[in-house]
Amino acid sequence: MLNRLNPGPRMSEAVTIGDIVFLAGQIPSTLDGDIAVQTAEVLAGIDAVMAELGGSKADIASVQVWLSDMADFAGMNAVWDSWVDRENPPARATCGVALARPGMRVEMIATARRPGAGR
Repeated sequence: MLNRLNPGPRMSEAVTIGDIVFLAGQIPSTLDGDIAVQTAEVLAGIDAVMAELGGSKADIASVQVWLSDMADFAGMNAVWDSWVDRENPPARATCGVALARPGMRVEMIATARRPGAGR
C-alpha cells in the first residue's frame, strides 16, 4: 500500500510504500545562514517528519546530502556528528550540486523504515 504524508500540489512530505518511507528533500529556511545553521535546520526538518510518522532518526536507513559547495563538507559534518544516532547511523552519500534556490547551501533526502516495522 502507498500512503502520502501531507500531500500538496507539487509533492508529499513523505511517501510510505510497505515498510519503506521516502522523505521529500529537506531544505533550510534561513537562506542567509551559514552551513551550520542550514544543516541544523535541515536535520530538524528530518526529525520533524520522522516524528510525524511516529518514528525517529533511529529509523533512517539512508541519507543523501547535497551541498552547493563542497567546501562546506567539514562544517556540515560537524553538525551532522552532533545529530546522528551513534547506535543507528544511516548509510550516507554526499555530493556537490547546484541547488534550487540562491543562498541554499544544503539539502538532504532520507529513506527510512516505516516506524514500528521490523523492530
